[in-house]
Amino acid sequence: MESNPILPHRYFVLNKPYGMVSQFVSPDNVQLLSDLEFSFPEGTHAIGRLDGDSEGLLLLTTNKKITRLLFQGEVMHNRTYLVQVREVISEATIEKMRAGLEIKGKGGGFYNTRPCQVKRVEKPADLFDPAGGYILHPSIRNSWITITLTEGKFRQVRKMCYESGHKVLRLIRISIEDLELGDLLPGQLKELSEADFFSLLKLPTEQVTG
Repeated sequence: MESNPILPHRYFVLNKPYGMVSQFVSPDNVQLLSDLEFSFPEGTHAIGRLDGDSEGLLLLTTNKKITRLLFQGEVMHNRTYLVQVREVISEATIEKMRAGLEIKGKGGGFYNTRPCQVKRVEKPADLFDPAGGYILHPSIRNSWITITLTEGKFRQVRKMCYESGHKVLRLIRISIEDLELGDLLPGQLKELSEADFFSLLKLPTEQVTG
């Protein structure tokens, strides 16, 4: 019997829209990755998942090694989020977030976040409101910041902002290492070569196959 050929792995970058979960199937009535107008190869899965109420850069691949290499290895990888919070955030609060905060863990107990990069930024000029998301009235005071983490605890960015006294209104992942969301619109995706994918994410090329 002739063996099946081993197909090369494929790598995708998606701008996940608000309200879509990072899954292809679900028992719940939710918007799924399979609702996208694209024929993904068998075995495609999301890595570095985003919650339904979060937006932005989501990686998809047929390579099962990527999650371990990117998020479970000894080398820490930066991931950056653009965050809109309610009220004006102070420099003192930003400094506390940079130093690390105690947040509630997923299974109970508390966790001290690692030091991270937090910067105040101007409101993006070309950012679309999320379909079905929280649309902010122009009179409500708010701030925009970027947060760059090397860890990804359950709803960590939202919990860090909450512990700092600010409600998150929008949360958009804009990059992982040098792989940026760029000009992809919500719901759009692009395919990258294996070499570019590993290079931009700063992954060890000797472990490409799997």
